[in-house]
Amino acid sequence: MVYVLLGTGFEEMEAITPIDLLRRAGIGVITVGLNGQTVFGGHNIGIQADITIDQLDLAKMEMIVLPGGLGGVASIKNCPKAMAALDYARKNDKWIAAICAAPTILAQEHITDHIRAVCYPGCEEQMGMAQITSDACVRHDKVITGTSAGCAIPFALELIRALKGEEVAQQVKEQIVIR
Repeated sequence: MVYVLLGTGFEEMEAITPIDLLRRAGIGVITVGLNGQTVFGGHNIGIQADITIDQLDLAKMEMIVLPGGLGGVASIKNCPKAMAALDYARKNDKWIAAICAAPTILAQEHITDHIRAVCYPGCEEQMGMAQITSDACVRHDKVITGTSAGCAIPFALELIRALKGEEVAQQVKEQIVIR
């Protein structure tokens, strides 16, 4: 199961695009509200989460996805249960994905130390010992990072590649007609 954490102020494109494309690929996705069942993103779009953080079943986790948005990142950092879920993913060899400002959470937790990663331009100094690249997204072992809302589709396709392989990612890419 893929869990997408939604905290107040999350970047809508960075959450909805991966949710949509993962589901098109037949991958189970559950949205997790950190601040209740209805969560408002940074552009005041309300999303009805599938579950709240209190209902998260870590034993079913295959991947955790952290969308960016400064408010969303702050919501994750300030939610002990969200941070515990991230720690569980790291300690249990689960996929960890973060986009935009959210890779700074991974850096704070030393998950990106000495590996290739990307983040929102201007957040590089918060990336600690990560090896910053200029790519749209980067996969290093079981960590996937994306640059920004404008890179949400390549990020989502990389999540699909990680979980289902290149063929399924290519099928989804063709389905949504990327040119």
